[in-house]
Amino acid sequence: MTQTYQGTALITGASSGIGAIYAEQLAQKGYDLILVARDRARLNALAARITSATHRVVEVLDADLAIPAQRGLVEAKLRDDASITLLVNNAGVGTHTPLLQSDVERMEQMIDLNVTALTRLTYAAMPGFVARGKGGIINISSIVAIAPEVLNGVYGGSKAFVLAFSQSLHHELADKGIRVQAVLPGATATDFWATGGLPLEHLPANIVMRAEDLVRAALIGFDRGELVSIPSLQDDAYWEAYDGARKALAPHLSTNTPAPRYTTA
Repeated sequence: MTQTYQGTALITGASSGIGAIYAEQLAQKGYDLILVARDRARLNALAARITSATHRVVEVLDADLAIPAQRGLVEAKLRDDASITLLVNNAGVGTHTPLLQSDVERMEQMIDLNVTALTRLTYAAMPGFVARGKGGIINISSIVAIAPEVLNGVYGGSKAFVLAFSQSLHHELADKGIRVQAVLPGATATDFWATGGLPLEHLPANIVMRAEDLVRAALIGFDRGELVSIPSLQDDAYWEAYDGARKALAPHLSTNTPAPRYTTA
């Protein structure tokens, strides 16, 4: 069945894993694609496969988002291409290595990709989306955004930024026709774990989700207008309680006097 044309989705980190699956599933839903990653050969192979299967237009843009000059090419594409209706900020790196065993230079590189690049690409896309009154952004966060003790603290902190940034974007832009979603995957069957030195077979099978299932569930959440999607959370009452408590706390966080517990030495 031919899907209705949805515009163009630009997907970062698209050469493998979650990004590649987003590309395949979004093409099936009627999006043309711009695939961004460092490995042009893998991008070309994926583009050829998607084009053959779906007949969608697929453009390849090889760029290292950690290098400002190359990232600037992607920013320019987002600013100038009015066909783009969806940005999927999927590119990122992570680690499960404890803080004191991690090289600080690598931690800074993680922040550059997970935080700085995501922020700059969003800033490049948003003015056009707002001007056209239509657009969507999917930010891939992680469950460590709300459970930072689980893995490396810098990784958790970077993903907490992605969640908070997405919530703020939604607050500012929802009335301008812009859809925002933060996706919080749990353990997912990608090369993330092997790259960090912990092969998937060392994890309990009951906590690891197939990447195809993760993306399919997240896109259902996006279509339903969810701001935060946690595909592996079986009972969403837990999230509703957590987020409800956060919102109930907000009006009480700023007053003109210290709380009594701080006024006695």
